[in-house]
Amino acid sequence: MYNALKSIVKQLIKRIILIRPELSTFYAASTDRALYRICSRGTPVFKTVIDVGASNGCWSAMCMKHFPVATYLLVDANEVHADALDTFCAEHPNAQRVIAAAGNQDGECMFDGSDPGGGSAYTEAVDEVDRIVPMISLDNEVERRKLCGPFLLKLDTHGFELQILEGAKNILRDTNLVIIESYVFRLHSKSHIFHELCTYMDSIGFLAIDFSEPMWRKNDMALWQFDLFFVPKHNNVFSSNSFS
Repeated sequence: MYNALKSIVKQLIKRIILIRPELSTFYAASTDRALYRICSRGTPVFKTVIDVGASNGCWSAMCMKHFPVATYLLVDANEVHADALDTFCAEHPNAQRVIAAAGNQDGECMFDGSDPGGGSAYTEAVDEVDRIVPMISLDNEVERRKLCGPFLLKLDTHGFELQILEGAKNILRDTNLVIIESYVFRLHSKSHIFHELCTYMDSIGFLAIDFSEPMWRKNDMALWQFDLFFVPKHNNVFSSNSFS
């Protein structure tokens, strides 16, 4: 009797999740679902999606499900991803890539690419980091490529966010969504933790509206990182402060 009841409850939960997927916590916390929520409030217009820290293009591939007609600019400083990004762009005619670090100006910077899944840029010399890579400002790169807004800007850049945003002042004036991988712990002396990013984004006209992909570190289960979603302060979502 107990096993039969347990089976019925499991099936009922599965059906509820199909109808209301937000009730499944982990699914609700996915970037795919967060973008769905953004669209559910009225699909925002994005002519260009800028994916900084693009890796092999997997994030842009997921984003294309929601915004298939936008132009995609994939930026990554680690040349190990060049072949995968070339393949991605060949398969998606609306995508183009650049192998360079995004920063506050065009030039060069130090880059720790020892972890292909990570990578950190530095404008100052750092112990045990001796790789120098090209650096671009997003404002200049967008102008060179004649890309148009409104923009969606995504940063997966491990502590280099403010330098990148400094070099993106022009495009931020025509940006409807910024997604930033944010940390609870300070990765290095120059990096910012999540509440400092929120303060900075507030100062340039954006407020947090959602989050996704929370991660807890293994040794003590402390919250490690999550992606924060920022929209302009004039977004209609802020016209009501009611829960219902």
